[in-house]
Amino acid sequence: MKKSIAVLGLGKYGRSLAENLYKMGADVLAVDIKEELINEISDKCTSAVCADLTNEEEVSALGLTNMDIVVAAMGRNLAASIMSVAVAKDQGVPLVVAKTSTDRMSSILTKVGADKIIDPEEEGGLRSARILMSASFMDFFEIDENMYMIEMKPKKEWVGKNLMELELRKKLNLNVLAVREKGEKWSFVDPKKPFTESCAILIVMEKKDMKKWKVS
Repeated sequence: MKKSIAVLGLGKYGRSLAENLYKMGADVLAVDIKEELINEISDKCTSAVCADLTNEEEVSALGLTNMDIVVAAMGRNLAASIMSVAVAKDQGVPLVVAKTSTDRMSSILTKVGADKIIDPEEEGGLRSARILMSASFMDFFEIDENMYMIEMKPKKEWVGKNLMELELRKKLNLNVLAVREKGEKWSFVDPKKPFTESCAILIVMEKKDMKKWKVS
């Protein structure tokens, strides 16, 4: 089932995020107050809407209640970010993400309900898109033009099984580098030890294989 994601604010980061999410198969609603930005992205997302994100009525009219994820991508517009986060939470959006530019802004947006804070100095649109598109991904790194390294939760069908049973390298062409139980340090993987719901794993895989892999 496709994820429905609203990207509110179409600066450089917001445009990159919206376009990458759309390329990955998400239903993407892109919103900005600037009509020229809406025209530029209209064929690179599911729908594009011109709206004043500081106006409660206009934000409420976007229908965010139907979204799986809402991203407030206005890193330097605190008023618009607060309004977007607050309305999204009021409308019952399961995951509300907010871009921030300062520690103070991060604190404020967390207090008004943001579930996740994105630091533009540390996150790029592609990396964020990969994380948001998967319920399993916790962190995502582009090693080079050919390889990804991903920190993730084991997929549900992996829990209770070990590497020997799963044959992940053979079936998905990925390598599990390390495992970490909650509250513990990273360690090498015992191929005979089953994955648990609480553990995290570190994998590497080639980019070409990511396109074939159902990441949700």
